Amino acid sequence: MTRRGGGLLARAAGRLPHWLVEPVPRDHRETDEAFRRRRRVTAGVALAGAGLLGVSLSTRPGSPAFYGFTMAVAGTWVAGGLASGPLHLGWMATPDRQLRRPVVTPVVTGAGAFAAFYGAALVARRIPVLDQAITRVMRYAHQGSTPLVATTALLNGVAEEVFFRGALYAAIGVDRPVVTSTAVYGLATAATRNPALLLASLVMGALFGVQRRVTGGIQAPVLTHVTWSALMLRYLPPLFADQADVHDPRPAA
Repeated sequence: MTRRGGGLLARAAGRLPHWLVEPVPRDHRETDEAFRRRRRVTAGVALAGAGLLGVSLSTRPGSPAFYGFTMAVAGTWVAGGLASGPLHLGWMATPDRQLRRPVVTPVVTGAGAFAAFYGAALVARRIPVLDQAITRVMRYAHQGSTPLVATTALLNGVAEEVFFRGALYAAIGVDRPVVTSTAVYGLATAATRNPALLLASLVMGALFGVQRRVTGGIQAPVLTHVTWSALMLRYLPPLFADQADVHDPRPAA
C-alpha cells in the first residue's frame, strides 16, 4: 500500500510542471553546534506556543484576553523562529529555469486552497461534530472586532510560517521534514481541542511543508497562508451566521 501510494503521488507530481515540484538549489548547511542549538530552541518554543494557543481559545470571544493571548502566540512563534538561527526566504524556478522570489504562485495557491476549504465547509455543515467545531471558532469573528480579529489572524499566519516552516523545518534535518513539521504543527493545534482546526492544520501544514521543500524558504508558505487566511476570514463567517451557537459568548475550547 505504501509503495502504491508513493507511486501514485509520484505519477501525479510528474504531471505537474517541473518548476512547481522540483526543489530549487540551496545551501543551508550549518555547524553541528548551531544545529543542536536550533533544535533546543524550537523544542522549547513549540511547547510554549502550543500552551498559549490552547489558552487563547479558552478566553471569551471579543475579550481583551483573547486578543492579548493571540498576539502573545504570534510573538512566541516569531521570537522563537528568529532566535533559532538563520531563516531563508526561498526561491522558485520559472518555466525557463530562472530563479525568482515566489510571489504569484503562492498567492494563487492560497486562493485555490480557500476554494477547496469553502467547498469542504459546505459539506462540514452536514456533519454535526465538524459543524459545531467550526461554529465555535466563528464566534470570534462574529462577536469580535473585525479589524482586530483580522490583524491577529494574519499576524499568526505569518508567525506560524516563521516558526514551523522556518525554524522547526530546519531543525528537523533531512529526515522527512515535511511529514514531521506537519505532525508537530498538528500537535500544537491540537491544544485548541477543536477537530476542525486540527484537520485544517494537517492539510495546510502539508501544503506549506511542500512549498518549503520546493522553494527552500518561508516566503511561499507565508504568502499562501496569508492569502488563505484572509479569504477564510472574509467568506467563511457568513456561511455560519445562521447558527445559534455562533452568538454564544462562551469560549471555543
